[in-house]
Amino acid sequence: MQDELKEDKWYHGISRYQWLVLIIASLGWVFDVFEGQIFVASMNEAMPSLIRVEPLSEEELQDPQKVEAHDKEVSGRKALYNNIALGAFLIGGALGGIAFGALSDRIGRKKTMSLTILFYSFFTCLSALSQEWWQLAGFRFLVALGVGGEWAVASTLVAESFPPKARARVGSIFHASSVLGTYLAILAGAFIIGNERILEYAKEAGMPSMPWRVGFALGVIPSFLIIWIRRSMHEPESWQQAQEASHDGEGKKLGSIADLMLPEYVKGTCIGVLLAAIGLATFWGVHIYGKNAFLNAVQADYLAEQFPGQAEVSPDESKAYLETIKAPLKRWEMLGMFLATTGGGLGLLAFGPICEWVGRRGAFFLFHVGGLISSLLLFQVFHNATVIGCFLPVFGFLTLGMHAGYAIYFPELYPTRMRGTGTGFCFNAGRILAAPILFIGGWMQKDWGYSLAQTATILSMLYIVGAILPYFARETKGSELME
Repeated sequence: MQDELKEDKWYHGISRYQWLVLIIASLGWVFDVFEGQIFVASMNEAMPSLIRVEPLSEEELQDPQKVEAHDKEVSGRKALYNNIALGAFLIGGALGGIAFGALSDRIGRKKTMSLTILFYSFFTCLSALSQEWWQLAGFRFLVALGVGGEWAVASTLVAESFPPKARARVGSIFHASSVLGTYLAILAGAFIIGNERILEYAKEAGMPSMPWRVGFALGVIPSFLIIWIRRSMHEPESWQQAQEASHDGEGKKLGSIADLMLPEYVKGTCIGVLLAAIGLATFWGVHIYGKNAFLNAVQADYLAEQFPGQAEVSPDESKAYLETIKAPLKRWEMLGMFLATTGGGLGLLAFGPICEWVGRRGAFFLFHVGGLISSLLLFQVFHNATVIGCFLPVFGFLTLGMHAGYAIYFPELYPTRMRGTGTGFCFNAGRILAAPILFIGGWMQKDWGYSLAQTATILSMLYIVGAILPYFARETKGSELME
């Protein structure tokens, strides 16, 4: 009886090498996410330092209306350019994921993963040299080419290396490792980008943008992971067999994007793309702004304490005071990011067991409904900083957890010869669909006068579509990977 119970454990029989594959794939994903999140952690410092706006004259500084209009212009440009950079990241990730995913089916998972890590490490480091906002946005595009490709290859590699009973759990563990990448970005934001001593030194040295540039320069570190990959990993047996069959003329073409539209795969491809598009659009348009909702509430508390009894504080007074507490506010912002990320990590870990319980379709439905409800509560109902801080882990759990489903579900939709292609295409074609939504989000704030909370609330309506899609999807719970 005890032996039977042991057999039921998902981790029973997993080899040392399989765990090694999970560790290496997860580390690649950790640094992958760091390269993406270091921009989120520094965008409130990086983008304003690169915006070129004609300064006000001494006479204009005496006119409150002109000062307010000037601040609004800078704020609007910052929101627009940040969203353009985020959109560029999504488009670059889409192209990289599709291209590198197909390449992994042709030349192998190991070689392609090394290439993607080299790509995103190099261009994140180069981002530190940006002199204009469009240069930073351009580097974000190039970084994303490697970021999108690494996820496609790593998730495929993990799926091919583990048996069906373990696939959902290890897929969740793999995707949940992303929170470690976000934690690294948070540490960089709190102790480098927002470090008071570094900020003071940078200002005295006439290099106020130095802290965020150092944060980007850290992006070179993941490149050392390539050495471990090349020495420790080998190609999955299923891929080697597919390659041999293709070379002998016995198998079908490897890495064919056109085959994704064959009748037996087209429905799964379309649903996969739409699921990814909704997840990515809401991640960059809703989830990442949880920290901003928290920061805004904290700022309101600071202002209420500094100006007691004043119903309204002038923009000049509030701006001047908030500048004096810039470093503490950065730490509060990073705390908000930490709380949402921690909840998100738990959601990613939970997705695997939940989808083994209610199926892939049921898990996607539950998380999308939860994402909608939690977003409405955060951005429209809660305004107290303490309440928001306590709620952020719940918000993160429900708005991020479904992303683990992409690493679990997408590889299950395709045979070995096109698994990397299909997985990469679903996740990254979703980026292409999500990118325009972020551009619209930027325009909503800059030109249409919507607040960040209003914009995030409107974009959260996409969760409704995400809750409906699983009804049309194929259930793959407990199934073997297609050969």
